[in-house]
Amino acid sequence: MALRHEPTASYHSVQDALRVLETVARHTTGVDNTELARETGLGTERLTTLLRMLRREAYVEQLTDGAYVTGAAFTRLGSAEGHDRALRDKLQHTLDRLRDSVGAAVYLSRYVDGEVRVTQYADSPATPKVNEWVDFRFSAHATAVGKSLLTQLDHEGRRDHLARHRPARLTSRTITSDRLLLSRLAAQPPTVPVLDLQEYAVGTVCAAVPLTAGSTAGCLALSLPLEHAHRLRRAAEALNRNAAPLLLSLAI
Repeated sequence: MALRHEPTASYHSVQDALRVLETVARHTTGVDNTELARETGLGTERLTTLLRMLRREAYVEQLTDGAYVTGAAFTRLGSAEGHDRALRDKLQHTLDRLRDSVGAAVYLSRYVDGEVRVTQYADSPATPKVNEWVDFRFSAHATAVGKSLLTQLDHEGRRDHLARHRPARLTSRTITSDRLLLSRLAAQPPTVPVLDLQEYAVGTVCAAVPLTAGSTAGCLALSLPLEHAHRLRRAAEALNRNAAPLLLSLAI
């Protein structure tokens, strides 16, 4: 199974942010904006935006003289000892913040060993998570999470998944035709959120955006009750814009 490599805006942001981080890390006593711009080749506006994100995520810190050095989060994730715990904590913190900013439960998912796995999520009494009435591993054809992950596989990878997990009708809106589902997955642009409009569960709408790190397909998703469906597209756009910090954490 191979992944489709179609870079998103978040992917490009992360590549640029990594260039900035690597440059800052090389200058252990600090580096200013002018030198960062010269070494990374990034324009002033682009560099300012990336530095703002890196400071917010505690990957860099700004000294009193204006120079930048690596921050606490970068140090924790860069250490072999305790890396997995530090990464999980960092991802959870970002998910919690994203939940509050978009006003919806949010989910981080991966495609591991041929199966859909929701690895972390953030919900609250005001933003409850989806009731997993059918195991997400067996319902990728109907969920925004599953469809987003499947779009990142090549054609054979999708066919293999559907052969192992036959599409079952979960609601009147569920697509159960392999041919139709494969056609829609192939036509899905990587920059456009994948939607689930009551295909998995009546009364729930969802959206997901790709979050591919390395050779593993991943996605960031949200869910809303049907009465908030009018907020779905705007929330999905916000999700897309805010995917970069999560992808950056996974890349470090």
